[in-house]
Amino acid sequence: MNLSLRGRLALWHAIVLGVILGLFAFAAYAFVFFQSRARTDSTLSDAVDDVAAQLHAEASDEGAIGATVKEALTEFRFRTIALFVYDTSGKRIASNIPAMRALEKGQAEPPIDTAALRAFVRTAGVKHQREFVSLPDPEGGYRALLQVVPLSRGRVIIAAAQSVHGDAELLAQARLAMALAIPAALILAWSGGRLLAGRTLAPMVAIRTQAARIGATNLSERVPVRTPHDEVGQLAAVVNELLERLEVAFQQRRQFMADASHELRTPVAIIQNEASLALSRDARDPAEYREALRVVRDAARRLRQIVNDLFLLARADAGEVPLRCDPVYLDEIISTSVREVRTLADARGVKIDVEPLPEAPYLGDESLLHRLVLNLLDNAIKYSPTERTVSVRLVVEDERLRLDVENTGPPIPVALHATIFERLVRVDQVRAYDGNEFASGTGLGLPIARWIAERHGGTLELIRSDDRSTLFSFIVPKRGSQNC
Repeated sequence: MNLSLRGRLALWHAIVLGVILGLFAFAAYAFVFFQSRARTDSTLSDAVDDVAAQLHAEASDEGAIGATVKEALTEFRFRTIALFVYDTSGKRIASNIPAMRALEKGQAEPPIDTAALRAFVRTAGVKHQREFVSLPDPEGGYRALLQVVPLSRGRVIIAAAQSVHGDAELLAQARLAMALAIPAALILAWSGGRLLAGRTLAPMVAIRTQAARIGATNLSERVPVRTPHDEVGQLAAVVNELLERLEVAFQQRRQFMADASHELRTPVAIIQNEASLALSRDARDPAEYREALRVVRDAARRLRQIVNDLFLLARADAGEVPLRCDPVYLDEIISTSVREVRTLADARGVKIDVEPLPEAPYLGDESLLHRLVLNLLDNAIKYSPTERTVSVRLVVEDERLRLDVENTGPPIPVALHATIFERLVRVDQVRAYDGNEFASGTGLGLPIARWIAERHGGTLELIRSDDRSTLFSFIVPKRGSQNC
C-alpha cells in the first residue's frame, strides 16, 4: 500500500492507539467479569455455609432426614438464591426457589436447569467436598455451588444457585460500548493523526517545494528555516549547508572551466597564428619556417601539458587513478628529479643546492611521488631570479618524512596564500622576475602535487613566503601511505 508519510504517520498513530485501547478494554472487561464472578461466588458461599450450619443444628433432633432438611430450608428466604438439597444418589430432598425476576427485555428469567444441576450433583458434587459450577442458558445462565454436608444420619449435598443474567447483561452492554467506542476512537485518531502530521510536515513540504525550484542557475536561494531548534529546522539547515557547498562547487567548476578554456585558447591561438603567418607568403626563408615550427612546437608542448594535467585531475576526481604501493626510497626519487631539472635550472641560471639526503625507505607510488617532486622543483626554479639558489632538504623524523623545497624570489601575495593550491591559480604577473619567460605555469602543478600528497596520506603546505624565501613542505607518515 503506497501511503504518503503523512498517511503512514496517521496509520501508525491509529494502530498504536488501537492496540492500547484494545488492551485496556480487554483488561477492563476481564476485571468486571472476574469481580462479578467473585462477588457471586462469595454470596453463594455465605448462603451454603448458613444452610450447612442450620442443618447441623437441626440434625441433632430426632426425625427423618428429609423432614429435618425441609424444616431447615424454611428458615431461609433469599431473594436471588435458589437452594436445593440432594441425597448422595442425586435425589432432591428439598428446595427453596425464589420467584424469577423480570429481565429488562420484559421477559422473566429462564428457570434453573435442574436436570443439569442434578447431573453435577451425581458426579462432581459427590467427588469433591465443595465445587462451583456454571449452568448456562440463552440469557446468561446461573452460577451454583455444590457442597457435601455430613450429618449424623448420612450425607446430603447442598446446592445454591444464583442468576447471573444481570451480570451477563452488563457485560453485553460493555462489549457493545467497546465495539462502538473503539472504532470511533480509531477514526478520530486517524483524522487527528493526519491533521497533526500535516501540520508537523508542513515545513518539510515547504522545503520540498523550495528545493524543487532550486537548480543550477539559482543555487543562491535557500529553503526556509521556520523552527531552527527542532528536527525539521535542523534538516532545513543541513539542506541549506548542502546547497551552499553545491553553490561553491558550481562556482569553482565554472571558474575552472573558464580558466581552462583561457589556458587552452592561448597555445591554440599561437599555433594558429604562426601557421597562418608561415602560409601567408609562398616563398619564405627556411630560417623563418624553422622559427615558426619552433614556436608551434613549444605551444603544442604547453598545450599537451595542460591537457595531460587536466586529464589527470579529472581522473583523480572520479577516483580512477589507482595507487601503486611499491617499496621505494624517497631519497632516490629526489636525486633523480634533481638531475632531470638541472637543464632547466642551468638555462635559467639558478643553482640547486641539495643537502645530503638520508636514506628514506617508503611504501608508495613511485611515479606519482616523482611527479610531485618534479612539480615542486619546477615551480621553485621558474620563480627564482637568475643567480639565486633552490634548496632541497629531506628530513627523517621519528614518525614522518619531510621534504622542504625553498627558493628565493618575489613572495607570493598574502591574499593568495589560501588559494595557491586551487586549480589554474597563477601568480605569474606578481612573481615573474624581470620578464622571465620561464616563469609561466599552467596553474595545475601545485594542485596535482597536493593531490598526490593527500593520496599518500600526507600534506603539502606553503610554510612561508616573504622577502627572504618561499618554502613548501611535503610531509608523509614514515611507515608509508595509509592507502596501501
